[in-house]
Amino acid sequence: MVAPVSVVRMALLTLRRQLQAEPVDGAACLERVALLDDQFGELTQRVRGLRDWDLTPTGEGVARTELVRECVELLRPAFDLHGVALQVDESLQEQADEAPLPHGGALRYLLLGALCYLNDSGHGPRCIRITAREPQSVLLFIGPREGSADGPDGAVNPAPRRLAIDAVALQNLADDLGYEVAVDDAGLRLGLMPR
Repeated sequence: MVAPVSVVRMALLTLRRQLQAEPVDGAACLERVALLDDQFGELTQRVRGLRDWDLTPTGEGVARTELVRECVELLRPAFDLHGVALQVDESLQEQADEAPLPHGGALRYLLLGALCYLNDSGHGPRCIRITAREPQSVLLFIGPREGSADGPDGAVNPAPRRLAIDAVALQNLADDLGYEVAVDDAGLRLGLMPR
């Protein structure tokens, strides 16, 4: 939500300067007002989206492709800053007839936890790939980032504040939310239906 707020602040500064100029350029002012309107609309949409993160048992469901899109969109900027690419397989692109999975709030926290676990378990430039082979699960794999060197020469500075989600923390989260998670050397599998 910071992005639209930043654009709004810049647009307001520009609008103020344009209104103080002699003569006032009405067309430029209307252009700024249209930009402000767009950004407030986007901000409102993002604020409304927060209600979907509720963990109540009766919370609305979420389609698997939408779940992956939301979580990747949320983490991509931070991961990119530290050399971690997020790649979503074609099997998880928008599907119009996809049935929603129950308890969307719990699934969002679980997928975010899994992505952060994989981020915390690797060093240097790497890629986390999200794919699906079964209708009610997602698979996450971690490997070297394309074009990066393995080893110390390919290392990047770690995030100043690590998310510190280890396998035990991820398993505790899954158990508490009532979902299955299976971790191995290559990555992990998240079951998306409650046990």
